[in-house]
Amino acid sequence: MTMKYSRQRAAILSFLQSRKDHPTAELVYFNVKEEFPNISLGTVYRNLNQLAEAGMIIKHSFGALGTDHFDYNTSPHYHFVCNCCNAVIDLPMEYHDFPAIDAEASKGFDGLIQGHRLYFCGICKNCLDPGHDLGHDGN
Repeated sequence: MTMKYSRQRAAILSFLQSRKDHPTAELVYFNVKEEFPNISLGTVYRNLNQLAEAGMIIKHSFGALGTDHFDYNTSPHYHFVCNCCNAVIDLPMEYHDFPAIDAEASKGFDGLIQGHRLYFCGICKNCLDPGHDLGHDGN
Protein backbone atom coordinates (compact mmCIF):
# COMPACT_ATOMS: atom_id res chain seq x y z
CA MET A 1 0.00 0.00 0.00
CA THR A 2 1.49 3.30 -1.11
CA MET A 3 0.52 6.38 0.85
CA LYS A 4 1.01 9.98 -0.16
CA TYR A 5 3.02 12.07 2.28
CA SER A 6 0.93 13.87 4.86
CA ARG A 7 2.27 16.18 7.58
CA GLN A 8 -0.44 14.92 9.93
CA ARG A 9 0.45 11.28 9.25
CA ALA A 10 4.14 12.08 9.72
CA ALA A 11 3.34 13.71 13.09
CA ILE A 12 1.33 10.65 14.15
CA LEU A 13 4.19 8.35 13.17
CA SER A 14 6.74 10.56 14.92
CA PHE A 15 4.65 10.57 18.10
CA LEU A 16 4.41 6.77 18.08
CA GLN A 17 8.14 6.48 17.44
CA SER A 18 8.81 8.48 20.61
CA ARG A 19 6.74 6.13 22.79
CA LYS A 20 7.24 2.71 24.33
CA ASP A 21 3.81 2.54 25.99
CA HIS A 22 1.60 1.73 22.99
CA PRO A 23 -0.84 4.64 23.13
CA THR A 24 -4.49 4.52 22.17
CA ALA A 25 -5.84 6.56 19.25
CA GLU A 26 -7.26 9.06 21.75
CA LEU A 27 -3.85 9.69 23.32
CA VAL A 28 -2.29 10.08 19.87
CA TYR A 29 -5.08 12.51 18.97
CA PHE A 30 -4.62 14.70 22.07
CA ASN A 31 -0.87 14.95 21.46
CA VAL A 32 -0.96 15.52 17.69
CA LYS A 33 -3.74 18.09 18.19
CA GLU A 34 -1.17 20.37 19.85
CA GLU A 35 0.64 20.69 16.49
CA PHE A 36 -2.49 20.38 14.32
CA PRO A 37 -5.38 22.01 16.24
CA ASN A 38 -7.91 21.26 13.47
CA ILE A 39 -7.17 17.53 13.22
CA SER A 40 -10.13 15.30 14.03
CA LEU A 41 -10.18 12.08 16.00
CA GLY A 42 -11.53 10.39 12.86
CA THR A 43 -8.48 11.52 10.89
CA VAL A 44 -6.19 10.09 13.56
CA TYR A 45 -8.06 6.76 13.53
CA ARG A 46 -7.99 6.62 9.73
CA ASN A 47 -4.25 7.35 9.59
CA LEU A 48 -3.43 4.85 12.34
CA ASN A 49 -5.37 2.15 10.51
CA GLN A 50 -3.68 3.01 7.20
CA LEU A 51 -0.24 2.90 8.84
CA ALA A 52 -1.09 -0.48 10.38
CA GLU A 53 -2.39 -1.87 7.07
CA ALA A 54 0.85 -0.70 5.40
CA GLY A 55 2.90 -2.54 8.06
CA MET A 56 4.51 0.65 9.33
CA ILE A 57 3.05 0.21 12.83
CA ILE A 58 1.28 -2.59 14.70
CA LYS A 59 -2.31 -2.35 15.92
CA HIS A 60 -2.77 -4.41 19.09
CA SER A 61 -6.12 -5.50 20.48
CA PHE A 62 -5.69 -7.03 23.91
CA GLY A 63 -9.07 -8.71 24.40
CA ALA A 64 -10.59 -7.42 27.62
CA LEU A 65 -9.12 -3.94 27.20
CA GLY A 66 -11.56 -3.29 24.37
CA THR A 67 -9.33 -0.51 23.03
CA ASP A 68 -6.73 -0.71 20.29
CA HIS A 69 -3.16 0.24 21.16
CA PHE A 70 -0.59 1.25 18.55
CA ASP A 71 3.06 0.24 18.45
CA TYR A 72 5.84 1.73 16.33
CA ASN A 73 8.03 -1.33 16.92
CA THR A 74 7.01 -3.84 14.23
CA SER A 75 9.56 -6.50 15.17
CA PRO A 76 8.28 -9.53 17.11
CA HIS A 77 8.35 -8.82 20.85
CA TYR A 78 6.38 -9.49 24.02
CA HIS A 79 4.04 -7.17 25.88
CA PHE A 80 2.86 -6.71 29.45
CA VAL A 81 -0.69 -5.48 30.13
CA CYS A 82 -1.41 -4.01 33.56
CA ASN A 83 -4.55 -5.39 35.20
CA CYS A 84 -5.07 -2.09 37.05
CA CYS A 85 -4.43 0.76 34.62
CA ASN A 86 -4.47 -1.19 31.30
CA ALA A 87 -1.00 0.11 30.35
CA VAL A 88 0.63 -1.86 27.52
CA ILE A 89 4.40 -2.05 27.92
CA ASP A 90 7.18 -3.74 25.92
CA LEU A 91 8.93 -6.49 27.85
CA PRO A 92 12.72 -6.45 27.49
CA MET A 93 13.20 -10.14 26.84
CA GLU A 94 14.24 -12.30 23.92
CA TYR A 95 11.39 -13.23 21.60
CA HIS A 96 10.81 -16.95 20.96
CA ASP A 97 8.63 -18.34 18.21
CA PHE A 98 6.68 -21.40 19.30
CA PRO A 99 5.39 -23.07 16.10
CA ALA A 100 4.80 -26.29 18.05
CA ILE A 101 1.95 -24.56 19.92
CA ASP A 102 0.16 -23.88 16.62
CA ALA A 103 0.61 -27.52 15.55
CA GLU A 104 -0.64 -28.77 18.93
CA ALA A 105 -3.67 -26.46 18.80
CA SER A 106 -4.47 -27.76 15.29
CA LYS A 107 -4.83 -31.33 16.53
CA GLY A 108 -8.51 -32.18 16.77
CA PHE A 109 -9.54 -28.69 15.60
CA ASP A 110 -11.54 -28.47 12.39
CA GLY A 111 -10.58 -24.86 11.65
CA LEU A 112 -7.31 -23.32 10.48
CA ILE A 113 -4.84 -22.15 13.14
CA GLN A 114 -2.86 -19.25 11.68
CA GLY A 115 -0.83 -18.29 14.74
CA HIS A 116 -1.16 -17.21 18.32
CA ARG A 117 -0.57 -14.17 20.51
CA LEU A 118 1.09 -14.20 23.87
CA TYR A 119 1.18 -11.36 26.36
CA PHE A 120 1.88 -11.18 30.06
CA CYS A 121 -0.35 -9.53 32.62
CA GLY A 122 -0.11 -8.36 36.21
CA ILE A 123 0.45 -5.04 37.95
CA CYS A 124 2.85 -2.42 36.55
CA LYS A 125 5.45 -0.52 38.59
CA ASN A 126 3.32 2.64 38.75
CA CYS A 127 0.33 0.77 40.16
CA LEU A 128 2.53 -1.01 42.71
CA ASP A 129 3.70 2.36 44.02
CA PRO A 130 2.35 2.69 47.61
CA GLY A 131 0.88 6.12 46.77
CA HIS A 132 -1.16 4.72 43.86
CA ASP A 133 -4.79 3.67 44.37
CA LEU A 134 -4.99 0.17 42.80
CA GLY A 135 -8.64 0.57 41.93
CA HIS A 136 -8.21 3.61 39.71
CA ASP A 137 -6.36 4.45 36.51
CA GLY A 138 -5.11 7.83 37.72
CA ASN A 139 -7.78 9.94 36.01
